[in-house]
Amino acid sequence: MSEGLILEIGQNAIYTVLLVVAPVLGAGLMVGLMVAIFQATTQIQEQTLAFVPKIFAVLGALALLGSWIMRTVVEYSINLFSNLALYIGG
Repeated sequence: MSEGLILEIGQNAIYTVLLVVAPVLGAGLMVGLMVAIFQATTQIQEQTLAFVPKIFAVLGALALLGSWIMRTVVEYSINLFSNLALYIGG
């Protein structure tokens, strides 16, 4: 197995992880930003007010995008394991 092939496998793995995680993190980021603006506007500095909505946003994004996330990870895994003989052979 050459170094270029190893780098390509690692690059594809990182790309897949970023592709899968980006929508969920984006939802948490957007809700966190809205809560921060709300807290700054109303001067309410309650810690749970900042934490709980982000949890619900991330869980909601996972519920909505769970099948797509699973499909993307399974496709990557199938591609990786189907080419295993090519990786080992050279």
